[in-house]
Amino acid sequence: MIDTHSHIYDEAYDADFEQVVARAKAAGVERIVMPGIDSGCYDRMLHCSDVLGDFAWPATGLHPTEVKENWREQLQFVWDHFGDRQWVAIGEIGMDLYWSKEFLEQQREVFCAQLELAFEKDLPVIIHAREAMEEIFACIKEVAKPLRGVFHAFTGSWETYNQIKRAGDFKIGIGGVVTFKNAHVAAALEKVPLEDILLETDAPYLTPVPYRGKRNESAYIRYVAEKIAQVKGLDFETVNRVTTQSATNLFRFLKK
Repeated sequence: MIDTHSHIYDEAYDADFEQVVARAKAAGVERIVMPGIDSGCYDRMLHCSDVLGDFAWPATGLHPTEVKENWREQLQFVWDHFGDRQWVAIGEIGMDLYWSKEFLEQQREVFCAQLELAFEKDLPVIIHAREAMEEIFACIKEVAKPLRGVFHAFTGSWETYNQIKRAGDFKIGIGGVVTFKNAHVAAALEKVPLEDILLETDAPYLTPVPYRGKRNESAYIRYVAEKIAQVKGLDFETVNRVTTQSATNLFRFLKK
């Protein structure tokens, strides 16, 4: 399995980092993608990439909730350090109107600029969209370039999935929410082609059942895959094989 969204570099893992990695590998995780947030996570993420080698792959970008007073400086950091590494994606980028609408226009400008960067560098995007789906689609339309990537933490409807597919060559990232009781996303997944689904944890957040309420980790991605298999009437190995191939095709992992 490939965990396409894990903040394994987070301070939440400082006390037992090696054990967390070992549990992930024992569970069948062969790679993880580490989304960037801002300049503050940069050194920790790259150190994690160096320590874990081909197991952990970094992405770069400015997260929408980090678009604040110093947004120009933070966005410039992405540009200034782009040549530091071989990135697998531009992300986690997008728009988030849940926490605050104070920097709505700045979020829009930052998101559009990073979409342009992804097109220029031929990289996929990891899109964070919280209570901002229409604003996200408007930015993609404004950029007017062929884009590919994944809508992270998808919890939407069949109709929203179809809007995403019309917007570009996008997959949807499914994480722990699908295991929650009465999770509405399960109904959409019944119809979504398996080839358009990627596995993710968003660790240390969005922990799946049966560990909901505790710290999440990449090893728990098995519960996500098992739930998807149940919803779609497939066996676990099929979900594992198809989602792994889709993630490999999207992120184009190369030897570091």
